[in-house]
Amino acid sequence: MNKKPFVTKEQIEEIAKTYPTPFHLYDEKGIRENAKRVKEAFSWNPGFREYFAIKATPNPFLVDILREYGCGCDCSSETELMLCDAIGAKGEEIMFSSNDTPEEEYALAAKLGAIINLDDITHIDFVEQILGKLPETMSCRYNPGGVFTLSNGIMDNPGDSKYGMTTEQIFEAYRILKSKGVKRFGIHAFLASNTVTNEYYPQLAKQLFELAVKLEKETGADIAFINLSGGVGIPYRPDQEPNDILAIGEGVRKVYEEVLVPAGMGDIAIYTEMGRFMMGPYGALVTKAVHEKHIYKEYIGVDACAANLMRPAMYGAYHHITVLGKENAPCDHIYDVAGSLCENNDKFAIDRNLPKIDMGDYLFIHDAGAHGFSMGYNYNGRLRSAEILLQEDGTAKLIRRAETPKDYFATFDCFDFYKNLKFEK
Repeated sequence: MNKKPFVTKEQIEEIAKTYPTPFHLYDEKGIRENAKRVKEAFSWNPGFREYFAIKATPNPFLVDILREYGCGCDCSSETELMLCDAIGAKGEEIMFSSNDTPEEEYALAAKLGAIINLDDITHIDFVEQILGKLPETMSCRYNPGGVFTLSNGIMDNPGDSKYGMTTEQIFEAYRILKSKGVKRFGIHAFLASNTVTNEYYPQLAKQLFELAVKLEKETGADIAFINLSGGVGIPYRPDQEPNDILAIGEGVRKVYEEVLVPAGMGDIAIYTEMGRFMMGPYGALVTKAVHEKHIYKEYIGVDACAANLMRPAMYGAYHHITVLGKENAPCDHIYDVAGSLCENNDKFAIDRNLPKIDMGDYLFIHDAGAHGFSMGYNYNGRLRSAEILLQEDGTAKLIRRAETPKDYFATFDCFDFYKNLKFEK
């Protein structure tokens, strides 16, 4: 089975005349169509909002596309908050869910009017000391512990996760927050990552809805929203069945009707934070074959490396590769596709069946639209690539320039030796 790229070889050849490879390319049409589907899937809930996880793809041009469909911003750091402020996101458009949080970041979140989602019960006093008075709306992150399972087996292990409060702590946190003047409450939980099953959100929702009923009954807190966070994944492998967001939305609606409505809590808003699902399939890393090596294995060297997409090197993640122009050619060669870092794990594919690759061929590395560019780094002095938007009319728009050596050395500009660096003009 194969995945179909959202761009042709001819289009890439044209783009590369202006923006040399490697670069990250995003599909505006796909992003918009997916955002519409998500909005439709939860349209039964009047207060629904998708808070796009900025960490997945921190590019203001892409975030602004999602904002056209009512999406907010999920932030977890000062710079992410600054990005949102710069594009005009304000107030409850922003969800601030962080952990081990410095005081200046809580202060900025409060200044922007963001909803603060507390990761730990000790942060209640911490935030109160910083702000003087707690905001009227606050959320708490829940961790039930143990192992999270679905019908197809163990999905993840919340008990080993550093995030969230225990069941006992969240009840106590609500009581404390209520006593300190908080009037509107939220519940947040993230129990499994990158699930490719329509069961995950409905089962998580059921757990959180039942918790909400108990919390409201025992603490008297007014629960305004329940945030299902992320975890809805994408099919990185071509033989995986993708999630059906309409079925997922309907599954959450059924549980909502079963649990919350009978308890008189049918006005609760549902929030999500689906960075990977919103952007992952609609971005790719485009790179060119520049070397071939024939030793104990067959290697294709490309002009990208793990600095541009580190998921395969970091934890062996699979990303499908299409050799543009050879989509229908037989995959009768076995290659390791490698980058230039002085690390043996700098490989985009290991023992991958691909068509014969010739020097100059363009490789389209799929599903790099989330946690792709954003996880980049500068090891070996390698520089991060440009980001380009393939617009709906087929034209290419630069939405982040490639790094230059001047960017790499910028933090030395306060030292004398910086004057000796010779940058091309």
